[in-house]
Amino acid sequence: MAACTATPVLETKAPAPAVRDSIPAPIDLQGVATTRDFATWVADFRATARAAGIDEATLNAALDNVVMLPRVIASDRAQPEFTRNVWDYLDSAVSPQRIARGQEKLQQWRPQLDAVGARYGVPAEVLVAIWGIESNFGTHVGDIPTIDALATLGFEGRREAWARTQLLAALKILQNGDIPRDRMIGSWAGAMGQTQFLPSVFLAHAVDADGDGRRDIWASVPDVMASTANFLAHSGWRPGQPWGIEVRLPAGFNYARADAAVRQGSLAWAEEGVQALDGKALAALPELPDSSILLPAGARGPAFLVGPNFRTILRYNNATSYALAVNLLAQRLGNAAAVQQPWPRDLPALTRSQILALQTALNQRGFNCGTPDGMVGPATQNGIRQYQLSVGLPADGYASTDLLQGLQ
Repeated sequence: MAACTATPVLETKAPAPAVRDSIPAPIDLQGVATTRDFATWVADFRATARAAGIDEATLNAALDNVVMLPRVIASDRAQPEFTRNVWDYLDSAVSPQRIARGQEKLQQWRPQLDAVGARYGVPAEVLVAIWGIESNFGTHVGDIPTIDALATLGFEGRREAWARTQLLAALKILQNGDIPRDRMIGSWAGAMGQTQFLPSVFLAHAVDADGDGRRDIWASVPDVMASTANFLAHSGWRPGQPWGIEVRLPAGFNYARADAAVRQGSLAWAEEGVQALDGKALAALPELPDSSILLPAGARGPAFLVGPNFRTILRYNNATSYALAVNLLAQRLGNAAAVQQPWPRDLPALTRSQILALQTALNQRGFNCGTPDGMVGPATQNGIRQYQLSVGLPADGYASTDLLQGLQ
């Protein structure tokens, strides 16, 4: 509507955006890396942003010297062949060094963290865990200008609508005066600051906790913690409720029920024979409603009963290994026990090509995984379960080399 009613503005010609970044090999930029085409895209976006209410001063500051970054395109197109097992990821994410550093940060920022916890209901340990995993406590926030990264992604076109939305949000942040352009830096994908907010998330949830009139998730730790807690609170965090608990499954457990879609209260799981790892009955522990069994390494690995707060962390980053890492690190920061059951470290990780082969084989046998993409998601896990049930294997949905060999 703004585009229909706004008074036309005479557009001044800005210097043509340049291609300045080095190009990592191998990458084919045919049809992409032309200064003229990028300048045309930026001019079109400038008009859209102006119609959306972005003022000329902000447009000039943000877009006059915007550059296309081929390494952003390379990162967006990259699909690493080698994947990591969950225990390898956790070894790094929840390392003794990170636990020790996190405990130091808890002590250093305890008054501010307690204030944030009282306001939003999110424990200090959870906030510090996210901080540690996202940026190693603010030491690795990224070095790519957010405006340049998002303009590049928009121009490249694979996710243009998404990138244009995020770029417009970034311009609104600049216009609001929260951060100048040269300090708005982050990852190649546009995530910013010490806990890696996308611009749209920043607009919706960033908080000025230190009272300086700006929401600064790059340099103000109070703003970082309050903003992160505000996002979690609006994403369904339930104060006072644990994220989950490591459990022991009964003999003969139906592993097909270890599915995120199968949810019930912990008392109902107790009736099926699920126990706390120390042998205590779940009925003796605080009730965990709407919970599911998680087997991140299949039937041979540890088992967890996870509830709504685990799923809230998934809204921050929709990867089971990430949510598990945040919660286990928070647990360790609070001096609770590490994972007790052993990981099946003898199992090799499947490569992306092997996952594609597995998905293709399952589809050919009638166990629908959807379109093969080299990534194990819910559809692939469901296909694996159906195959496992058909051949009498524990239906844990876990993709392994043995499973692939059996299918082939």
